[in-house]
Amino acid sequence: MRFDAQISRIGAAKGNVGNAISFSQTQDGYLSKVGKALDRMGELAVLSQDATKTATDHALYDKEFTALEGYVNNIKTKDFNGVCLFNGATLNVTIDGDGTKFGAAGVNLSSGAVNTATTTLGVATAAAAATALTAVKAGIDELAGFRATIGANISRLENTSSNLSVLKDNISAANSRIKDVDVAEESANFARQNILVQSGTAMLAQANALPQSALRLIG
Repeated sequence: MRFDAQISRIGAAKGNVGNAISFSQTQDGYLSKVGKALDRMGELAVLSQDATKTATDHALYDKEFTALEGYVNNIKTKDFNGVCLFNGATLNVTIDGDGTKFGAAGVNLSSGAVNTATTTLGVATAAAAATALTAVKAGIDELAGFRATIGANISRLENTSSNLSVLKDNISAANSRIKDVDVAEESANFARQNILVQSGTAMLAQANALPQSALRLIG
C-alpha cells in the first residue's frame, strides 16, 4: 500500500514538473521574440543617427521604434494559466513525492535594462537615437542573462522529470514483485498439477475396472 501511495505521489510530482517545464519554455519563447524586437530597435537607433536623413526620415524610424516598444510592453503582461510569466517571482516546483521544492528563478521585464530600453525613448532625433541605442544594448545584455536563467531552469527540470520516471518505474517493478503473480512459474505449476490430476483420474478409472474384470471371470 505504501508503494502504491508513493507511485501516485511521484506521478503527481512528475506532472507538476512537466507543467513547470512548459511554463519555462513559454517564457523562453516570449524572450526570443523580445530579443528580435530589441535587435530591430537597435538597428533603427543606428539608422536614425545617419546625418543624411531628414526629420521626416527620423519620424518614420521613430514610428516603428515606438511600435516595437509597445509590442515588448505587451509581452511583459503575459501569463501562463493565470500565473504571470515576467514579474520576477520564483516558481516553487514540487520535484518529488515528499513535496520537496525547487525554486525556478524568475524573470522581471518590468524593471531593469529591458524595461528602460522599451519605455518612451524613441529615435525622433539623432541625439535621442544615440540615447536609445545605449539603452537597447544594455537591454540585450540583460535579456541574454534572462534566457540563460530560463535555460538553466529548463535543464534542471528536465533532468528531474527523467529521474522521477526512473524512480516510478523501479518502484512499480518492486511493487509488482510483491503483489503480482509470476506467470511463468504459475503456468508451470498449473501444468504439473494438471498432469497429477489426470494421472490420478486414470489410476482411479483403472482401479474401478479391475473388480469388474474379476466378476466377469467368476461369472
